[in-house]
Amino acid sequence: MSESILLGVAPEGPQTLPLKRANRHGLIAGATGTGKTVTLQIMAEQFAANGVSVFCADVKGDLCGVAAPGDPPPGWALKRAEEIKLEGYAPGAPPVVFWDVYGKAGHPVRTTVTEMGPILMARIFDATAAQEGALTIAFKLADDWVRERKPEGLLIDLKDLRALLTYISDNADDIGKKYGLVTPTTVAALQRKLLQLEMDGADVFFGEPALELMDFIRTAPDGRGTVNVLAADKLVQSPRLYATFLLWLLSELWETLPEAGDLPKPKLVFFFDEAHLLFNDAPKELLDKVEQVARLIRSKGVGVYFVTQSPTDVPDMVLSQLGNRVQHALRAYTPSDQKAVRAAAASFRANPGVDVAKEIQELHVGEALISVLDDKGAPTPVARTLIRPPASRVGPVTPEERAAMIKACALEKKYARMIDQESAYEVLTRRAEKAARDAEKAAERDAKQAARKGTPRKTTTRRRSNTTGRMAERVAGNFLSQLARDFARGIFGTTRRRR
Repeated sequence: MSESILLGVAPEGPQTLPLKRANRHGLIAGATGTGKTVTLQIMAEQFAANGVSVFCADVKGDLCGVAAPGDPPPGWALKRAEEIKLEGYAPGAPPVVFWDVYGKAGHPVRTTVTEMGPILMARIFDATAAQEGALTIAFKLADDWVRERKPEGLLIDLKDLRALLTYISDNADDIGKKYGLVTPTTVAALQRKLLQLEMDGADVFFGEPALELMDFIRTAPDGRGTVNVLAADKLVQSPRLYATFLLWLLSELWETLPEAGDLPKPKLVFFFDEAHLLFNDAPKELLDKVEQVARLIRSKGVGVYFVTQSPTDVPDMVLSQLGNRVQHALRAYTPSDQKAVRAAAASFRANPGVDVAKEIQELHVGEALISVLDDKGAPTPVARTLIRPPASRVGPVTPEERAAMIKACALEKKYARMIDQESAYEVLTRRAEKAARDAEKAAERDAKQAARKGTPRKTTTRRRSNTTGRMAERVAGNFLSQLARDFARGIFGTTRRRR
């Protein structure tokens, strides 16, 4: 193992990223087809080889090739290795674990509604201010119930949230006196958005067993880190869900991991691909939270690397936190493109031998302008660099190869089977059904008494129970372990799990 990873070679010499500066975050940018995915792949290989675990989303379906050796290496890779005099270049692959929110192309990734929290749930729903307020009230009511050891406060899956919203609508007067008014119209709108999420297949994301984040930070017996690949080609088709899911992962890492200070190397490097989806139409409150996480998560031993087409996709307050830059080619066809080129050029430490604004438009595939933090924490002068070739496969693994790797993984038994236990949906549905039965019995008693007295039958309005909608497959969590969790929400309103 070394103290740095090799990104490539420039006329000025090898361009390396010191491992102790890797948690200062970074940016991989460039137009489509310029080599960003391969750069991400070689960085993942290098980090894993040095005992650093990696998380990355495979949005195009080709990054999964990192799991298989590139045997034989393609001709261009051999040529590049010779060109940069890369010693010891040979096919290889790091340990890889596949994950998938939908549970098809990897181990299922699940969380509970409670752990997602009201702010991020509102982001998934694209909620209005009134709807976000209703969600906040729902989560607060659920928290209060859990503190009172009531199982109806356990929000595990989407049916639990629907049942709670129905309860709030049916008891609006009483709840409004304590928590604030929630109108039936607002609840109805949220119910429709819940239904849409279920129709999109997102209900499988909410349930248990929930993801244990420490399963991302696993080392192989030989000391290598694990590359965690999230199958995101389907997930990214729901941009808000994709971006919010990755943001939830970051917030959970921030909440869960202990303070680590300045480590000789990160515990985990997190690549946030298609990063522009996180910032598109994001409210200022959310942007502030992202900036706060980026600023603070470094001390937990986590490095975050945003992968996107242009530096302008990332807000300045977040961009300022990214000390390590790999800039592939940009094209200046339009005024907005020219603005992006100027912004990228201005973000590098000057090098008298590199005209950044000019060369950024002339870079070939597999070339990049690189500036990283050196051992002392200062940015290195920008250098036009030939990116090193990956040792793993460039291109996807076959479905059969993926299935075999998933089956052989030690985590398969842990996450494959869903758990269904009592939570808000069952308790509130039972309560509503009992109320309906009691009302029916009361109506029958009134009718019988009226008949015995010979008086006209008194009409009694039967109370109907508003149970939740359709019976979709639900995954619930362990009640006792849920009650033991700390419901004081952190930076995104999520629940911090106790380990």
